[in-house]
Amino acid sequence: VQLVESGGGLVQPGGSLRLSCAASGFTFRSYAMNWYRQAPGKERELVARITSAAGSTNYADSVKGRFTISRDDAKNTVYLQMNSLKVEDTAVYYCHTRILYSHYWGQGTQVTVSS
Repeated sequence: VQLVESGGGLVQPGGSLRLSCAASGFTFRSYAMNWYRQAPGKERELVARITSAAGSTNYADSVKGRFTISRDDAKNTVYLQMNSLKVEDTAVYYCHTRILYSHYWGQGTQVTVSS
């Protein structure tokens, strides 16, 4: 299993970024996918989740209405569209999935929101 994130960077408050996570090594369409983030000195937190077949999505209260998770099963890729970014969204963002009892993480991509 391999998860590779991309799309992070430096953006001003109010700006937008789209993160991508390319997955391989498992039947992508069969599993829910998650985006987590970890800010300096804070615990890792779940940001957004999308079930298999894009049946449903869930978001942390702090990002509802601003972030959108989506998936393209043909490309084995999950996305996180982040709009109206705030300074407090600064963190390393991780792609995650769970297969049976095993958790898999990407290497993370840094998102910095600063003026």
